[in-house]
Amino acid sequence: MTQKKLNPSVSSVSVRAARRTSPVAFRGEVPDEDDPLLGFMPYQHKAPRRNSITAARQRAFVAELAACGIVTQAARKVGVSLEALYKLRHRAGAEGFAAAWEAALDRGMARLEDCALERAILGEERPIVRDGEVVATWRRYDTGLLMFLLRQRRTQRFGLVNAIGPGDAAYERLKAMWIAEEAVSAEEVRESIERKLAAMKAVVLARAARERGEVADGEEEDDAPE
Repeated sequence: MTQKKLNPSVSSVSVRAARRTSPVAFRGEVPDEDDPLLGFMPYQHKAPRRNSITAARQRAFVAELAACGIVTQAARKVGVSLEALYKLRHRAGAEGFAAAWEAALDRGMARLEDCALERAILGEERPIVRDGEVVATWRRYDTGLLMFLLRQRRTQRFGLVNAIGPGDAAYERLKAMWIAEEAVSAEEVRESIERKLAAMKAVVLARAARERGEVADGEEEDDAPE
C-alpha cells in the first residue's frame, strides 16, 4: 500500500483538484451546430401548437443529452416533459429523432466508459483519517472493474463465453458428455413409461379375469403399478 503524506491541517482527500471529483460529475461539450449528430430529420408536426416540440427543440434536446448523458436533465434544460418526449419518440415519422436520441446516449456512455478505464488504470485515492483529520492517502485499484473491462474490450482473450469453443478439446469433451447424458436420460424415461404401461395393462387384465371368474380373489398381484 502506497501512502502519500499530507499536511495534517489540510482536510482535502487529494492535493489535486482534478482528483477530488469524478469526471462523471462534469458535463461533456455541447455539439456544434454542424455536428453530424444534429443533422437528423426531426419530426414535423402537421398542426404545431405553442408547446409543440419543434425541430429546434428536438435538436436542442439531443445536443443537451449528448453533453450531460441524462435524459431527465436534458429534458429539464429545454423545458420539455419526459412524457411528451417519449410520446414523440414513438410516433411514426420520428425515426430520425429516436436515432439521434440513442446516438446522444452513446456519447454519454462513451464518457462513462472513459471514466471507468481511468479508474481501473489509475486507481482511486482513499483517505486515512486519524482523530478526525486526513493524515495520508492510499490508492485502491479495483480488480473487479479491471477484469470486467478486459472481458468487454478483449473478449477473445479474456471473455468467459469465448474461453473455449468448437474444436477445442475441452469443448468437445463437454459436448460429448452432454449428448451422452441427454441420450441416457431419454432412454431411462422411455423405459420407465413402458414399465408403467405394462403394469397398468397387467392390472386391467387381472381385473377382467377376476370378473369373469378365471382368477380367485387375492391371487392377482398388487393393483397399483410402481
